[in-house]
Amino acid sequence: MNDKNKKRRLSLLNIIEAAAAVVIIIIVVFFAGVLKDRSGVSLSEPVTVEIPSGTGAAAAADILHESGVIKHPFVFRLESKINGYDSSYQPGSITVTDGMSYEDILNEIVKTNRDTITVSIPEGYEAKQIAQTLADAGVVSYDDFMAALDPSLYNYRFLSDIPADRPVKLEGYLFPTTYSIPRGYSAVEIVNMMLSVFDSVFTDEMYARAEEVNITVDEAVIMASIVERETSSDSERAKVAGVFYNRINSGMNLQSCATVQYILGERKPVLSIADTQIDSPYNTYKYPGLPVGPISNPGEECLKAALYPEKTDAFYFCLSKSGEHIFSKTYEEHLAAMDSNDLVMSVEQNGEAQ
Repeated sequence: MNDKNKKRRLSLLNIIEAAAAVVIIIIVVFFAGVLKDRSGVSLSEPVTVEIPSGTGAAAAADILHESGVIKHPFVFRLESKINGYDSSYQPGSITVTDGMSYEDILNEIVKTNRDTITVSIPEGYEAKQIAQTLADAGVVSYDDFMAALDPSLYNYRFLSDIPADRPVKLEGYLFPTTYSIPRGYSAVEIVNMMLSVFDSVFTDEMYARAEEVNITVDEAVIMASIVERETSSDSERAKVAGVFYNRINSGMNLQSCATVQYILGERKPVLSIADTQIDSPYNTYKYPGLPVGPISNPGEECLKAALYPEKTDAFYFCLSKSGEHIFSKTYEEHLAAMDSNDLVMSVEQNGEAQ
């Protein structure tokens, strides 16, 4: 072998050795980070995480990761399995503080004797209904909860779209589910629990989808809140959203009875003409486009419906005798559908609602 080939071979060996050294360093650094996080998470402040009923190791690891608590969900799942925690997860909230190890967190999740109060928040509840439910359960006062609905108190990216002049600023983001609330929790801590669950439900894919269809997260939540109040059927929600988008895109007013009911503070089955003329930014009979804010706190299915509406040529819908909605393309078809089902007009003397 001549000198030139020897030098070339030595150069190649040097490159391989250098590359191998870099790979080893990367592996060492990675595993050092894994071990560090596993031994004690790094948090600037305590984080409260809600573990829904039926949650397994994979879902819990994802929730903890998306909440910024753990950095390595696979390692968390592995530790859970190896140490026999998988079948012992308990629903409810846990509070993770700086320095807690993965094992410490798992021990909190499997505790069966947490001193908590369980409160169920139905899908479609308004903030004031949630406040009253919590007050009735002895968790926190109505006024304290309503006062805690201030976005400046919380740090979530979905709050950036909320206008400063919205009447009930966090309406729509108080995710409806069953909560196990530790006794003594403040209103701010409880609201943060609800926002934390919303944050885990509203995935990166949903953010990307909102951008894809050119709407803000807030607009998606507003639409979802309307769909939540207009139908309770999972199979119809995407189509109802499609109808409302059709109206907006064609220049029609949204004309959602649910938005007027939100103004009235009651669920009137039949609105009067005077009701539809109320001067409010929530009145979708009087003002075009979406209302100024959400009218309820929607569940996951309605959020998905708002982001993935069904393509339809329908512009109207009404409730049939069977409890399902009838969708119509024209106003004449809509009137015929209502007449065939002996339905009362949604608005007295004016069937243009829905």
